[in-house]
Formats: sequence, C-alpha cells, structure tokens
Amino acid sequence: MTNSKFDQPVSVFVGLGFPREVATVLDAYDLLLEWTGISDLDYHGALEVCRKALIGERTAEDVRESLVHFARRRGILSEEALDQAARNLAREWGQISA
Repeated sequence: MTNSKFDQPVSVFVGLGFPREVATVLDAYDLLLEWTGISDLDYHGALEVCRKALIGERTAEDVRESLVHFARRRGILSEEALDQAARNLAREWGQISA
C-alpha cells in the first residue's frame, strides 16, 4: 500500500465550512469516503484514482489533481472558495454604499 505525500497539500472546506488539509493519498481517500454530498462522476473518478494509488497503480500527484478537480467542482477548494466569498462581499458592500 502506498500513502505518498502530495508535493503541496490541498485545503478544502468540510462540514460547516471548516478547512481541512489533505496532504496524502490516504487523507484524500478518507475525505472522499466521508463525503455525504452528491456522488457523481467527479466523486467516483477521484475515489478510483485514490484506490489505484493505494495499490501503486497511480501516483500521489494523480490523486492530488483528481481531488483538486473534485473540490473545485464542488466549490470547496479553500483558496477559491475564500476568493469567491471576498468577491461576493465586495460586490454586496459596493451595492450598499453606491
């Protein structure tokens, strides 16, 4: 079994918006197993890449890429979610003061 570390961790929002650092193949696999949202092709694809990485058929970076894709599509990739929230807030404040 391989539990390789990512070159750079992926931060995602889980639960009630708490950030979670995902730094290894096993971290990603656990996150996906705990997922309670819609399980579509992105979800199943990321889960399959994790399974293959755990038996040495895929790399940690393959897992990281599939996790980033999954998180981006869900809007839970921390950096992008925070940027979007800041843009929304700025837009709201702009409307209030205008």
